[in-house]
Amino acid sequence: MKQAALVFLGGGLGSVLRYVIGIYLNSTKDDIPYGTFLANILGSLLIGLVLGWSLRSETLSQNTVLFLATGFCGGFTTFSAFAYENHVFLKSGDFMTFALYTIGSFCIGFLAVFAGMWMVR
Repeated sequence: MKQAALVFLGGGLGSVLRYVIGIYLNSTKDDIPYGTFLANILGSLLIGLVLGWSLRSETLSQNTVLFLATGFCGGFTTFSAFAYENHVFLKSGDFMTFALYTIGSFCIGFLAVFAGMWMVR
């Protein structure tokens, strides 16, 4: 039960932070939802750092990893918003933004995970 509570608390904190970032960055006049993009990239970097650190040393407990990786990063990053925003791009016929946002999110997200794991080596 304690582990579920840790995931719950971490997820809540991550979700609130994503919401705040979205308020400031998704409300710009540009078409690209920079808040969602930033949350997904930062979350990818953070999960790489956390999981890389937990593999490298034994200083992070399983509960800390659950709180940060599963909870916080799970709540902070958002595939559902990413999918919806891409739906909007496709529906409006904005194929270039769709392609740039999708490819950029996947490529930079993967690179951020790898960078996080590399940084703690």
